[in-house]
Amino acid sequence: MVSSTELSKQPPIVAVVDDDAAVCNSLKFALELEGFTVRTYASGAELFRARDIAKCDCFVVDERMPGMNGLEVIAEMREKHISAPAILIISQPSARVSARAAKSRVPIVEKPLLGNTLVERIREACSGLSDRKTS
Repeated sequence: MVSSTELSKQPPIVAVVDDDAAVCNSLKFALELEGFTVRTYASGAELFRARDIAKCDCFVVDERMPGMNGLEVIAEMREKHISAPAILIISQPSARVSARAAKSRVPIVEKPLLGNTLVERIREACSGLSDRKTS
């Protein structure tokens, strides 16, 4: 059995959902360097087929994907009672997408993903994680 002390030492699990394999691979590499455990998925459908989706602590979801877009993926997550925080990544979001994301309380990080903005948003989203994992 894992103690609560050991549990709190486990790095947060971040799911990256993006149809661009190069983006998935580069985010996986960069986020692992920051100490996160990263799982990548090429689509919302692939994410929902994963058995371990409920173990993810934060989701980074691309808005522009074939099939389900990012906001649709996040909406379906909520319908499935997956309440972990989600962050939307997108290049030049339209006013409509920005308004829908704000209404859904989903922060947007704009591409290109330069600097530490995405890492900071993930850390903010996971800030209460040790409390959630030990309760």
